[in-house]
Amino acid sequence: MAHKKGLGSSRNGRDSNAKRLGVKVFAGQEVTGGEIIVRQRGTRFKPGTGVGIGEKGLQGVGVHFSILIRNGKHEKNE
Repeated sequence: MAHKKGLGSSRNGRDSNAKRLGVKVFAGQEVTGGEIIVRQRGTRFKPGTGVGIGEKGLQGVGVHFSILIRNGKHEKNE
């Protein structure tokens, strides 16, 4: 049996592409229906009035509305 490790290729060096998640439209901006507001994994942000959860995150369902972002730390989600 060999008592020294043979030289081989490294098992490191892989990295995935960035997924570009996060808020795409900020408070006070106006959006139309179908625009992506937030790209997320899971339901980190909850949909409000006129907003639905699509395949790529929260999407505007209404015709034309303005964005309101609330801090949910002090509100109970029931």
